Amino acid sequence: MTAGRAEPNAADWRPHGNEASPDAAGVDAAGLATALGEVAGRGGSWQLVVWRGDQLVIDRRSDAAGPDLFWLWSASKPYIALLVWQLAERGVLSVDDPLARWWPEFGARGKQDVTIRQVLQHRSGLPTGPGGRTWDIVTMADWRWSVHRLAMARPRWAAGERTAYHYLSYGFLLGEVVRRATGRELPELMAEQIWRPLGLSDTFLGLPDAELGRAVPVSVTDQVGGMTDRVLNSRRVRRAVIPAGGVSSTAADLARFYRAMLNGGELDGVRVASAQTIEQMCLQSSDEGVPDGLLHYALRFGQGFQLGGQSTGWPRVEPFGRLSTARTFGHNGSNACTGWADPDSGLAVAYLANRVRGWNQDRLLMWRLADALLAACR
Repeated sequence: MTAGRAEPNAADWRPHGNEASPDAAGVDAAGLATALGEVAGRGGSWQLVVWRGDQLVIDRRSDAAGPDLFWLWSASKPYIALLVWQLAERGVLSVDDPLARWWPEFGARGKQDVTIRQVLQHRSGLPTGPGGRTWDIVTMADWRWSVHRLAMARPRWAAGERTAYHYLSYGFLLGEVVRRATGRELPELMAEQIWRPLGLSDTFLGLPDAELGRAVPVSVTDQVGGMTDRVLNSRRVRRAVIPAGGVSSTAADLARFYRAMLNGGELDGVRVASAQTIEQMCLQSSDEGVPDGLLHYALRFGQGFQLGGQSTGWPRVEPFGRLSTARTFGHNGSNACTGWADPDSGLAVAYLANRVRGWNQDRLLMWRLADALLAACR
């Protein structure tokens, strides 16, 4: 990538490095300048990569020489979801299998009927393990303890009853089923089935020791920031396998992933999933306008991706912008990182940042960024 400072003025827009000219990509330079101004205004470390079709539109970062592997937060989730759908395509498992088929001890305490599909939809009734979010965070770097807690948990709701965001349980529930069904460890399987085929050479589920020096430190500036920084920037957590929130990557790799998803699961002659599978991952599963059981505001979920479109209810949460539609898909990561694709405009977008300032401030930045890019394509 090339380094660049934001200049939110269309007259000053100049392509950097391999970026296409706005005219060649069919985009408005003013929108690109506005988008870049938004991310630079946040401060901290960041990367922004935007493709429109086969044209690289933006490829910028705050620091050309510093660490470049960002913690993706929940923008990690589509990777484990895609891996599950790949295994379903190959007949290794069915998304309608109960988890207990592969993980018998999980069936305890009323969970015998919870299916893989319901986890993909955030409808398993297990948004957290026992003790709630605090204990999920305390144990997230310990795979065995995390999955044991979920096996012993009682669901809050009956399977399928309502959507409740599985912010960390998502990865442990799906990941343990994958481990048991395949007999393989997730980092190896993810690299074999997704990273290497798509050429994502800078994407890792659990950072290897040799890559720890490339980890961009997380900076949380709210009231619990110091404690959060110490936990997330620790060697133990960065090395841990945390599928729902702990993938480390670059914006270039994340954008490449969404280019493949936008192209029906194929990029540069390599197919990682069928177009039908991507359609299934984008099939809305949440109830329109109903507040999420954990987050308490309405979001649209598919079966592996979050979905776009204008929000209903309050507060309005539109991580892919108010100009997005229900066809827009991707995943937000704590309003610090996001990857998404929009079939109508042909955009594939990856924005990674290390600074978390506060939910409302960062939420608004996300939709302003997305809207600037979508408007630039109109």
